[in-house]
Amino acid sequence: MKLAKSLFLGSVAGLAAVAGAQAADLPARKAAAVEYVRVCSTYGAGFFYIPGTETCLKVGGRVRAEYQYLEPQFREDASIGFRARARIALDARTATAYGLLRTYIRMEMDRNTGVYNSQSGGFGTSPNIAQAYIQFGGLTAGRTTSFFVNPDLPNTNITTLRFYDYPDVDLLAYTFSFGNGFSASLALEEGAFTGNRLTGTSVFDPTTTVAAGQRWPDLVGNVKYAGTWGSVQVSGALHQTRSNAFSVADADFLDSELGWAVGLQAGLNLPMLGAGDALWLAAAYADGALAYLGFGPTATGVGASGTSRAFSVVDAYVDVDGNVETGQGWSVSGGLRHYWTPTVRSSVHGSYASVEYDGGTTLADFDEWRVGANTFWTPVSGLDIGVEVLYANIDVSGVNLEDEDRWEGRLRIQRDF
Repeated sequence: MKLAKSLFLGSVAGLAAVAGAQAADLPARKAAAVEYVRVCSTYGAGFFYIPGTETCLKVGGRVRAEYQYLEPQFREDASIGFRARARIALDARTATAYGLLRTYIRMEMDRNTGVYNSQSGGFGTSPNIAQAYIQFGGLTAGRTTSFFVNPDLPNTNITTLRFYDYPDVDLLAYTFSFGNGFSASLALEEGAFTGNRLTGTSVFDPTTTVAAGQRWPDLVGNVKYAGTWGSVQVSGALHQTRSNAFSVADADFLDSELGWAVGLQAGLNLPMLGAGDALWLAAAYADGALAYLGFGPTATGVGASGTSRAFSVVDAYVDVDGNVETGQGWSVSGGLRHYWTPTVRSSVHGSYASVEYDGGTTLADFDEWRVGANTFWTPVSGLDIGVEVLYANIDVSGVNLEDEDRWEGRLRIQRDF
């Protein structure tokens, strides 16, 4: 029995030795490398390394639900509106020998009904590439916020105030950083956004006196200082307006006009009042470039003798003598933000604007002021629930208004991630 057991164990050991020798002659198979997502803390929370690269990526977004009441002027007007907005943002950053290389994309889509879509109601959708730009060192190319604006302004208004309120434009810019918080930027920006708005008079038919094509982009520059206390920025812009109308005297096209604007925007942190408290101010003067005051083609929200709901705001016009003249105006706005608790904050804000024309036109001078307040609750990080009420009043020279003022209210529920 012992002899049989010894022979069996010897046979198994021999087979194992032979199998091991043959396995050693075969090529070894290595396990596939596993790419783990690494956290990138260089640029703040939320960034991670794209596997296989040294590029850090952040994926974010926003969902906003908003509900508006707007005091109606006429029976055909809607007075309520619903808005749903979705946002997706991608932020990719890479450190290079020439400085930071950054690519940013922000896509938005709205579903608007009622007063959000038009005065008479209805609905609409608006898919939009809100921002898409490349930054390389001091260079910025693509679509982003105008360099006329101080992006660090701590304003929290929902409804419209009269200042250049973070418009996104196509541009090519360069920023010079001097250290210690000082910088300066020079940008070529799409003039079509600020508008080449031009109109005629009773002599020059507004339907035929139209703006000619622009030949130059808007030239925008700023000087800025940012510190722990806040920031201040002084900005300037040049804007071309051209006429497509003929001069009656010499049957030649009327000359173009070069409009301009200057602005000051500042924010001041107020930790002595409370953590997160801040004060902001924006002021601007424009001649032939009224969009930099915060106006679109019209100043809306009033009714004239029951027939008009808006008054024109134009950069230039043809007067009764056939000359191209510019409109002038100024605006000032500001607000105060205060945190009652770490999760509850309120803001009061307002603006005043004045626009005038030198005469020889049917355009009306006007003054407008707006004042509003809001309160937001942030029960968890990234979630805001708040309401805002705003009162607007306009005084139009030489026009008997039936409605000089208007109330507006909004409820907003917003999640950022």
